[in-house]
Amino acid sequence: MEIQTSGKPIDSLLEKVLCVNILSSDYFKELYRLKTYHEVIDEIYNQVDHVEPWMTGNCRGPSTAFCLLYKFFTMKLTVKQMHGLLKHPDSAYIRAIGFLYLRYVADSKTLWTWFEPYLKDEEEFAPGSNGRMTTMGVYVRDLLLGQELPTIHLLYWEKIS
Repeated sequence: MEIQTSGKPIDSLLEKVLCVNILSSDYFKELYRLKTYHEVIDEIYNQVDHVEPWMTGNCRGPSTAFCLLYKFFTMKLTVKQMHGLLKHPDSAYIRAIGFLYLRYVADSKTLWTWFEPYLKDEEEFAPGSNGRMTTMGVYVRDLLLGQELPTIHLLYWEKIS
């Protein structure tokens, strides 16, 4: 069973500049080779070290996390797959991308049901490239309560472009 979504088209889920940069990135084009949910999870495990929208350093292209998130958008995840992401024991980044997926795709009426069990989750990780640690519970609360999604860095990108 697929997750109940907001019904928005994929290309309207992210800020336009970020979406265009993801679709035109060489890394995203390489992701076409990944055909299964498990292959994408393995790629997250091996490649993701933060869940900000943009790469750090001089490149300033879309992050691997957001390219993989977009790959999941194209796969239309099931409820079972989502539970697999949110409970994944091997990487906080796999879990964080699961929560991002829900925040962008899921029907807003269902978010509390998905997020509530994780509000006190004590797993520590660094969601940003600055290495600052937080808990998954704080990250989930920020996604749920924050007015803006993680594309806030987009404003910075547009100023330096």
